[in-house]
Amino acid sequence: MTASYRVLVIGGGITGTSILYHLALKGWTDVALIERTELTAGSSWHAAGGFHAINNDAHIAALQSYTISMYPKVAAESGVDIGLKLSGGIELASTPERMRWLEAELAWHAMMGHEGARLLDPQEIVDLVPIVNPKGLAGGLFDPDEGNLDPNGAVYAYAGAARKRGATVITHNRVLGMKRNSNGWLVETEQGPIQAEHVVNAAGMWGRKVGLMAGVDHPVTPILHHYLVTEDVPEIMAIDWAMPAVTDLEGWTYLQREQNGAVLGVYESNPNHWHPEGAPWDFGVTLLPPDIDRIAAELEIGFERFPALAEVGIKRWVHGAFAITPDGNPLVGPVRGLPGYWAAAGVMAGYSQGAAVGLAISNWIVDGDPGDDVYAMDVARFGPWAAQDDYLLANTYQFYARRFLTTYPHEQLPAGRPLHTTPAYDELRAAGGQYGVTWGLEVPQFFTPGQPDFVHEPSLNRDNAFPFIAEEVSAVRIDVGAYETGVYSRYEVTGPNAESWLDHLLAGRLPKVGRMGLTPMLHDKGTLMGDLSVTRLADDRFWIIGSYYLQEWHLRWFEEHMTSGVELKNMSDQWLGFAVSGPRSREVVQQLVDIDLSDAAFKFMSARLVNNGRMLVSRMSLAGELGYELTVPAEEQAELWRSLANLHVRPIGDRAIDSLRLEKGFGIWSAEFTQGYTPGETGLDRFIAWEKGDFIGKEAALREREQGSARELVTLSLGDCDADAVGDEPVWSGDKVVGLITSGAYGHHVGASLAMALIDREALASGEPLEVSVVGRRRPAVALAEPAYDPSGSRMRG
Repeated sequence: MTASYRVLVIGGGITGTSILYHLALKGWTDVALIERTELTAGSSWHAAGGFHAINNDAHIAALQSYTISMYPKVAAESGVDIGLKLSGGIELASTPERMRWLEAELAWHAMMGHEGARLLDPQEIVDLVPIVNPKGLAGGLFDPDEGNLDPNGAVYAYAGAARKRGATVITHNRVLGMKRNSNGWLVETEQGPIQAEHVVNAAGMWGRKVGLMAGVDHPVTPILHHYLVTEDVPEIMAIDWAMPAVTDLEGWTYLQREQNGAVLGVYESNPNHWHPEGAPWDFGVTLLPPDIDRIAAELEIGFERFPALAEVGIKRWVHGAFAITPDGNPLVGPVRGLPGYWAAAGVMAGYSQGAAVGLAISNWIVDGDPGDDVYAMDVARFGPWAAQDDYLLANTYQFYARRFLTTYPHEQLPAGRPLHTTPAYDELRAAGGQYGVTWGLEVPQFFTPGQPDFVHEPSLNRDNAFPFIAEEVSAVRIDVGAYETGVYSRYEVTGPNAESWLDHLLAGRLPKVGRMGLTPMLHDKGTLMGDLSVTRLADDRFWIIGSYYLQEWHLRWFEEHMTSGVELKNMSDQWLGFAVSGPRSREVVQQLVDIDLSDAAFKFMSARLVNNGRMLVSRMSLAGELGYELTVPAEEQAELWRSLANLHVRPIGDRAIDSLRLEKGFGIWSAEFTQGYTPGETGLDRFIAWEKGDFIGKEAALREREQGSARELVTLSLGDCDADAVGDEPVWSGDKVVGLITSGAYGHHVGASLAMALIDREALASGEPLEVSVVGRRRPAVALAEPAYDPSGSRMRG
């Protein structure tokens, strides 16, 4: 007889047991976890058990705080002692620049609402952790929301609490395969088939193999990690307070107390992968022989920083593997084209993120929504290209090796590149293009014409790209520039029901034929799912323009809401082009098209296929100038660039666009607009067609319009300082945090550092002075009543 469950969770580590518990917490008791051997028999059993709330994405950091908050609750509910120690942690800095970086991190803590974080001088560090050698230290940062626990105890606590709520735990039964059927998924196991409506892949080091059973190759792979546990250390034995954990950022090591000894772990600069395809099925509660020679350099630094450890013996070496993704964050959520299959793979920081993943997955399965902006760990943030072994191994190696390195604004890393390029890539490189990468695609950041030996030097302050960006901004404001639009996604929607489908999917008004419009796309709960442009080429033919890196995410949303009589085609790589902007743009583009571009004949927001259907020309501009977007079949893009270059059009990159758009107060997705924000607080409600019929999210949007939003998106001027805000910095009114920066850059034309921010409406109404933390130091800020450049919009519309 076939066993049957509503949800089957595959994997008995901290992630799987947390998901099981959170499903039971939401009242779903017809749920089971299946584990091939014993609980913890993957990475969980040999983990060091440390946890922290820091993440480079603020939403994930908040969820990590949730993870930490759940430990005492689950321990109490299950009755299992998890050895929880909320000791706090210290990050060490050995250079003034790293100390400045910690100042910025302290400001981030304030923005997140974390209390108790503070900067330390070397003596204060030694007072808290006497085994630290302060030689060469500039200082440190104490974070109270760090600690450690018994990793095995935590897993069994979650499993026990889930059982008490009615969930089932199955051990010693390996999953052999799975296939879709009319009732969900039929999962073959060693002990017979199991039918499940939903299957969750929480298989850790086996996550890639389990994914392939369902038909998806996840970009996750095991990588090796070392730590050692010492014998008793007399200096630690004498400590009668909760000794904070220590991370030596320049030393690639971390330290935490282990009874009367210590754990010393290493994130070495030359890591090793292990079975990139996934761990062998018969690999169990086993460690690998230590490879001490490979980590000798980092160990030497560690023993210099903590010399007391060199005076005692090593009790044991721990050399095991854990699963890692290209950016170090988990792969979570539904996979497009596989209904009922859910990823919860690659949770490298399981004891910091286990409950976060459990909460998101359970919310998603039960309520249809993860409950927060979880894009930074959404499985849809990668495309199939990310699972190519060369790319996967290069990027996971890079992430691991850089775990403790300073991350600079606008820094571009080399791993796995170039992966995808546009046809104009070689010629734009020859024109001085300095590239970054977006969703595997090479994207120009700025141009250094005539300087083939230029090397970008990232900095916490302004970097050496600054003068080149200034020249690009100037070209657009006084002459003409061209921005490659490969960073846009393009979808064609056709069919007899195309209009009605889009009218329900999008909150804005659909344009007439030959016109384009801007529209938000909403979730049922009223949060944003996109800020899109829609072009109508015929009664039943539309183009939707979005963000290139959101293709999987948007296609998943489109397909979840698809209806008959509609054909959706992704043309993101098939049609490419340039946005040409500036006072001379009409003169330039007129020479490339076979229609009249005069203001009377081709008004602002007009769009038309020209040149026998081989080019779409649209009159709009993110730069805030007279401008046209020219989109052609991919095979014609390089020739289009040559035509523009022959007309003396200057190429510009992402960083000039940021300067230009901020001068106009124009927001973009992932900064001003995310799935965690609403149309009312971001100003996108001005594009909603309130009078039209029902559309997704209308009820929630109407409720927000009636009640008002607590925050408002504004542009701030920070004057002319030596650094710019980049995002996630706090906005202060006195000693109170009243907002956060969404993005920032220098406004080269207006001569001021600019930023956009979501700020409490009460704080704005009070008129009290505002400040923004820029690289950790407060700068006066003024909320602008109108855009810094061309507030009337006449240059763009004229």
